Amino acid sequence: MDLVALQGILDNLSFAVLFATMLIYWLGAAFPQIPYASTLGTAGMAIANLSTATLLAARWIEAGYFPLSNLYESLFFLVWGITTMHLIAENMSKSKLVGVVTAPVAMSITAFAALTLPDTMQASAPLVPALKSNWLMMHVSVMMLSYATLMVGSLLAIAFLVVTRGQNIELKGSSVGTGSYREKSYQLHRSEEVSVNAGGTAVLEQTTLSPQRLTLADTLDNISYRVIGLGFPLLTIGIIAGGVWANEAWGSYWSWDPKETWAFITWLVFAAYLHSRITKGWQGRRPALLAAAGFVVVWICYLGVNLLGKGLHSYGWFL
Repeated sequence: MDLVALQGILDNLSFAVLFATMLIYWLGAAFPQIPYASTLGTAGMAIANLSTATLLAARWIEAGYFPLSNLYESLFFLVWGITTMHLIAENMSKSKLVGVVTAPVAMSITAFAALTLPDTMQASAPLVPALKSNWLMMHVSVMMLSYATLMVGSLLAIAFLVVTRGQNIELKGSSVGTGSYREKSYQLHRSEEVSVNAGGTAVLEQTTLSPQRLTLADTLDNISYRVIGLGFPLLTIGIIAGGVWANEAWGSYWSWDPKETWAFITWLVFAAYLHSRITKGWQGRRPALLAAAGFVVVWICYLGVNLLGKGLHSYGWFL
C-alpha cells in the first residue's frame, strides 16, 4: 500500500467532509425543520475524525515516528482533537449549535494544511536531533490536545455570546451545570438603559429572550466551563512535561523562549477564567469574554510565535 498516496487522499477527504458538514450544521441552524440535518452533521464530524486518525496512523507507519514533528502533522492532530472534543461536547449538551462553531474552524485548519501548505512542508522528513526523544509523544501530544480542548471550550463561550447577543444575563445554575434553575420572568436586566416616556418619567427598559434561547445559553455556559476545565489540566501537564524535556535537551527547565512565554500567558488566561468561576462565582458574559480572549491567545501560542522563526521551538514550522 502506498501510504503517501493514502495520506493525500485522506487529507482531501477530510476537507471535503468537513466542508459539507459545516454547511449541514449551518443549514440545520437556519432551518430547524430540515429532517436529519443534526444526524448528518454528527455523522460528518465522526467521519472526519476517523479519516484524520487514519491519516495520522498512516504517517506514523510511513515515517516511523509519532506524527507531530512538523506543521502539517500538528495541524491534522489538532483537527483530530477538535473533532473528538466536538463529539464529546455535542453529546453532553445535546445541542447541534456546537457544530455551527466547531465545524468551520476544523474545516479551515484542514484546508490550510491540505491545500495551502507546499508539498515540501507536507512531506515527512527525518527528525531533527532535538526531537529524537520519547518526550515528543508525551509533551507535544498533550499540548496539542489541550489546545484543541481549550479551543472548543472557547468556541462554545463565543457561541454563548452570540446566543445572548452579548448581553449580561443572570444565570442561576451552578458553574458545573447541576441544580440549574431560573425565574419564570426570563428577563435580561439592563440597568444602564433608561428612557423617558411622554410624561417625563424615567422608565427602565428590559430586554427579554425566549425561554428556549436562555436554556440554550445556560447549556452553552455550562458545557464551555466543563470543556475548559478539562483542557486546563492538560495544558498544565503539557507545560510540566515540556519543562522536564527542556532540562534533558537543553539543560534548563525554563528559558523564557517565546513559545514558553506564550504558553505561560495561555495558562494565566484560562487560570483566570477558572478562578473567576470557581472562587468568584462568575457566569455568563464576563467569563465568556475571558474564554474568547483565550481563543486568540491559544492561536498566538500555537502559530503566531512560530511565524517569527525565532526561539528554541522554531524548527519544523515556517522559517
